[in-house]
Amino acid sequence: MFPAERPRRLRTTPAMRRLAAETQVQARDLVLPMFVADENTTPRPISSMPGVYQHTMDSLRRAAADAVDAGVGGLMVFGVPDPDDKDPQGRAGIDPDGVLNRALRALRADLGDDTVLMADTCLDEFTDHGHCGVVADDGSIDNDATLDLYQQMAVAQAEAGAHVVSPSGMMDGQVAAIRLALDTHGHHNTAILAYSAKYSSALYGPFRDAVGSSLQGNRATYQQDSANARESRREVLLDLEEGADMVMVKPAMLYLDVLREAAELSTVPVAAYQVSGEYSMIAAAAERGWIDRERAITESLTCIKRAGADFILTYFADVATGLLER
Repeated sequence: MFPAERPRRLRTTPAMRRLAAETQVQARDLVLPMFVADENTTPRPISSMPGVYQHTMDSLRRAAADAVDAGVGGLMVFGVPDPDDKDPQGRAGIDPDGVLNRALRALRADLGDDTVLMADTCLDEFTDHGHCGVVADDGSIDNDATLDLYQQMAVAQAEAGAHVVSPSGMMDGQVAAIRLALDTHGHHNTAILAYSAKYSSALYGPFRDAVGSSLQGNRATYQQDSANARESRREVLLDLEEGADMVMVKPAMLYLDVLREAAELSTVPVAAYQVSGEYSMIAAAAERGWIDRERAITESLTCIKRAGADFILTYFADVATGLLER
């Protein structure tokens, strides 16, 4: 006797597989992270991230417009200051005339509400020590002093035109502090995307190249340990209680179990960040002919979406839009 039910009937043709697919990624589900550098006169290729650039202001505006025209759901902007402008408090990230806030103003003027403009609300690109917060005399991160700077930074980003501010430093109480500051300054409609479960990962190396990070050591004292999952549940729940409008799991591909649990817990949209190391592993293997680049891109994004992400931050966002239309 052969079984009456044959799942393989739904795999017979590409059209049948598309029709029966349980998970579908669309261009609007993707957010493109972008880098803009103060000192660049031409776009600089990032050697550890093939196909990704550290933009000038002009090339950022052109690339952002192209990505929005292609249908991506949003843009996440990172600023890279002149190294001489870095200091222990990362004040260049708060300065209205700093590179990140100038970029936000330009993109909001160009694109208006045609996309969701997100800003990285963290000090690490702007500090001379490369940490996400104020370093105390004993070498620890001063949580409360950092929150004060995050509040100033979030308000500056909202005033520059960001629809969403995105605290990524994993400081305790960062969401509540930023919400208070935004509301006090009349930015009631500026949303907060909380990096709620951000792990101290080995996969951020290419990103640090992209932003010219000054980091010495690591961030293990304030970002999560990859051995822990229950901890991420607490972090997500705390951010929800503090008023996060969206929560995030970072990295994505090695933390799909954490992403699944966050999606089950969350009452707000859940993001996942396919980080620089995850991007670069696929790009490097594809360059060597070891894997099919297009299939690897779509498979990785589909699996992140299947695990529970409502939207995905990925450096593949602009190229993936063309793949997803097929």
